[in-house]
Formats: sequence, structure tokens, C-alpha cells
Amino acid sequence: MQLLLAAVLAASALVTPQLSGPFPVGTFDAHLVDSTRLDPFQPSKNRELMVTISYPAKRTGTRAPWLSPGFAEVIDPIISSPAYLDIPAGTVDWAGTPRQARVDAAAVPGTWPVVLFSPGLQTPREFYAGAADDLASRGYVVVTVSHTHETVAVEFPGNRVERGLMQDGKPETMKKAIDARVADMRFVLTRLPRLHKWADTSRVGIAGHSYGGYTAGETMAHDRRFDAGINIDGAMEHTGEGGTYAPGDVVTKGLDRPFLLFGGDLGERELSHVDTSLTRTWADFWPNQRGWKRDVHLDNGAHLGFSDMQWSVPQIAQISPERRAGLIGTINPEHALKAQHDHVAAFFDLHLKHRNTTLFDRSRHPGIRLVQ
Repeated sequence: MQLLLAAVLAASALVTPQLSGPFPVGTFDAHLVDSTRLDPFQPSKNRELMVTISYPAKRTGTRAPWLSPGFAEVIDPIISSPAYLDIPAGTVDWAGTPRQARVDAAAVPGTWPVVLFSPGLQTPREFYAGAADDLASRGYVVVTVSHTHETVAVEFPGNRVERGLMQDGKPETMKKAIDARVADMRFVLTRLPRLHKWADTSRVGIAGHSYGGYTAGETMAHDRRFDAGINIDGAMEHTGEGGTYAPGDVVTKGLDRPFLLFGGDLGERELSHVDTSLTRTWADFWPNQRGWKRDVHLDNGAHLGFSDMQWSVPQIAQISPERRAGLIGTINPEHALKAQHDHVAAFFDLHLKHRNTTLFDRSRHPGIRLVQ
């Protein structure tokens, strides 16, 4: 008991990045139930989702916690474990770390384009709060989605926590996951006008990290309401453990709308359409893509650096230099964060707001390489 108390007392709150756009940001969570669909992981129940909406707001309300206390209690031993940060549980005060977004902040009236965001496989939406809030500060309604029973844990109203139910990475399991994700994103977009009256659902983007990047492309392949998309460091396949190569429809058919590939490194290998050592899907997608396309690479950036690990890991002194490099790469963290935020915003500004940019012709950010 004394050791536990000491760990709690020693826990440190982190500092979330300042917003780069002109607007303060408001935020709220929403519980959605799809009465037309059974949950593929728990077929006795209708599909339930939790989403977070971030939006341009007035500077009112109190700052939202990065993680709610109940969710922080569940996730701390997982994220602190040797599989991830490899630090003692209780090192970080996740719930005591405030986001830049504010709860109950009055929305700025307007017609704001919409961007839906899908996290990595089994990853909670909460670990992309920094990117979502930054994009919202630039004039977007941003909706992050937790994919229930695939995500390691989702907290619903009343402190109810639904744990992940994925038991393996077999091809049929991975196919079930991507199909559920695509249906989730389509459902959320349908429900969005009831959640935020200033969301302009005639201008819709979608982005995602890792399996969420696959989700972004596959959703666009199945739903024309999505106008532009970004795959952030994600293979676009549901091949699974030992399975036959199974690329998504986005790969085999391509898209007639804009799509950005934004890759990073894994050791000496990179995710790009000219390097097939990690996945063939980007190379196979490239000639089939009929709409606007670019392949942007973050040199010396690592896979989890495209999440909130990019800004949080450098603040946690207990993480070893070797573990830090494996998590977020060796690129300067501030340079990486700015490059990510600026390229994502520039892409959606170009295709949803029709604002010209030269960022995809000659990048001015250290570490960014325009593959093509």
C-alpha cells in the first residue's frame, strides 16, 4: 500500500502542445448506438461507439483531461508495461494532464469542414487528442472514434469499460476488424449532424493511423461522401498472421478522390510506395490511384510518433533513450510534431477548403521527404 501511494504521489502531469491554429478548441464525448447493426465482436448486442468531437470554439469552459480518471486507471498498467513505455505504473498522471481543448466551450458559428479520424489497431482514440485538437484549431470539426471490442478498452457513460475482445491476428479476425471499422466510420458520419450543428457534411475528410490509415482508404472506397483521405503509416491489407496477401479494395481499385500517404521508418526500412519491404500495399495502390496523390515521408520518425507519444514520450524521463528511439524515432520531436500537423492541415485545406499550398511540391520542414 505504501509503495502504491508513493507511486501515485510521484506521478507527473505532462504538458500538451500549444494549438497552432487561430481558434480555441471545444470538445465533448458522445455515446452512439447503431440500432441497425449487431456488434461483430459481441453479436448479442447492437454496435455501440464512443467518439470525441473537437471543434472551433470560444475561450470558455475548463480544459478537458487527456484521459478520464476511470480510463486512466485501466490504461496505465497497459501503456506503462514493457510492451510500450517500460516504466513503473503510476509514473505519469494521465488524468491530471490537461488537453488544450475545453469542455462545454461555446462553438464558433460557421460552416466547418469535417474530418473523421480512426486510430491504430487496438489503440484508443484518446491517444490522438493532440492532433485532433490542433486540426480543430485550424477550423475543422474533428471526430475521433474508438472501435469497440477491438480497441484495448473503451469507457462508456457510467464508468462502464468495454475491453478488447480480439484474441488473435488471423486473416478472418483482421477482416472482421476492418469491416467493422468501415461501418463505424460511415455510421458516425451519418449521425454527425445531430451532434454538431456547424459541421459541414458536404465537405468531409477522413484520416487514420496504422490500421486506421487502412480504414481511411477502405471507407473512401465504399462511401463517396468522403471527399479526401490520409493514410498515416498504415499497411492497407488484412492479411493477418501467416495469411495469403489480402489487400483492401482501396489498393486494388484505387480512388478517384485525393489521397495522401504519410509514412515513417521501422529500423532501416521505410513505409513508402517505392519500398515494399514492410508492405506491398502502397506500391500496389499507387498506379491504381486516379485522384490527386502524394507520398510524404518522415525520415527518422517511428510508427508511434504519429500518435500522442510524439509529444508525451520526450517528457517522461524514466524512458530509456533506446526505448524512446524505438517509439518515436530520432527526429527532433518538435520538428516531427509540426511537420505532421502542418501537412495534415495543408492537405485538408487544399481539398476541403480549396486553399492553395506549395507544401507538397517543396516541403520546408526538417525531416520531411517528398517521395513523389
